[in-house]
Amino acid sequence: MAAADQAAKVPAPSPSKLERITEFFNNEVATGRLPGAVVLIQQHGRPVYLKCFGVQDVETKAPMTSDTIFALHSMTKPITSVAAMMLIDAGKLSPADPASKFIPAFADAKVLVGSDTLDGKNVLTLVPADRPVTIMDLLRHTSGITYDYIGGKLIMKAYSESGLFDGRYDNKVFADRIARLPLARQPGTLWRYGHSTDVLGRIIEIVSGQTLYQFEKQHIFDPLGMTSTKFVLESADERARMAEPLPSDTILKLSEAERRAHPEWESGGGGLVSTLNDYARFAQMILNGGQLDGKRYLSPAAFKSMTSDHIGPGSGVARDYYYFPGDGFGYGYGFAVRTDPGNAKPPPPGSIGELKWDSGSGTYFGVDPKLDMIYILLEQTQNERGRITPAFKKLVYDAFATDE
Repeated sequence: MAAADQAAKVPAPSPSKLERITEFFNNEVATGRLPGAVVLIQQHGRPVYLKCFGVQDVETKAPMTSDTIFALHSMTKPITSVAAMMLIDAGKLSPADPASKFIPAFADAKVLVGSDTLDGKNVLTLVPADRPVTIMDLLRHTSGITYDYIGGKLIMKAYSESGLFDGRYDNKVFADRIARLPLARQPGTLWRYGHSTDVLGRIIEIVSGQTLYQFEKQHIFDPLGMTSTKFVLESADERARMAEPLPSDTILKLSEAERRAHPEWESGGGGLVSTLNDYARFAQMILNGGQLDGKRYLSPAAFKSMTSDHIGPGSGVARDYYYFPGDGFGYGYGFAVRTDPGNAKPPPPGSIGELKWDSGSGTYFGVDPKLDMIYILLEQTQNERGRITPAFKKLVYDAFATDE
């Protein structure tokens, strides 16, 4: 009865405003900016909006369904982070553990510092790390490990010349290679997006004695019923269900070609594929505080730690130009965490305490405890995602607004 009373106090979405989401995505498909998309809004554990738009591939013209398979790219990170928290829960890993405990090359970590000489040339200097990179740093993106395109010209040069992506590489090879590259900043000083979660994936393998996929399949995918979530598609049926970007979406096409060319690399930062049906199970488990259908995946303490802001005031962590969790957001372990209304006027849509993450392929999800609601958008577009995802989120929250 108490749960029913609480649910009755939470606003339900307006059907007429939900229809604006339909109009928006119908227009995206009709104007050729998007091949298709699938959208779910689920409240109190039940869908209040579920629609499939367009086609999963403009060449085959196969229609989008809730079982279409999408490359998640960075929406892989929350899953890998949950896997790490499960090992922390089990006492097999600690946020304070240095990465070098598992990957010895991190013991000699150096930080890249650039400076200008008198004749105007830029030179690189490597200085020792002030302290070790820790598991907490990997979870919250304060390790100093970056992406080549984010860390600035000097880091981009160091990464490009390193052979990081040469030949065949699995998590072991990748982690060993990146451990020898310079850090972009001193550990713990700056939130900067990058390959931290990929390194975390390798540490999960070392601690568990399983491949990343084996561990996640046993502890997350199989128990949750996420039957189509994996790193490599295994059958012709699965490949036929794969969503493809538009041919003109060249950055994503290249990125996807690279991902598929390395099936041996189970990238904890961006390698999973999944479906709307599967990811909804994962998101609902997060909304429920780390449990679903009577099974607990994360202890209350681990869940609270994971969904608290670890880069806010007093953390010593700075935010720079590349900080993108968003206005009003901090960052937990694998999720952006809404901590305040933000600086924009009017404030960006959403609720204090909401969790979210997105990806370079346009996939996007949010978990809102205040509304007892999850929302998921699966699409494959790098070209249009920067415009579509904020527009989509505004439409979602407009539908729950109690004004007018």
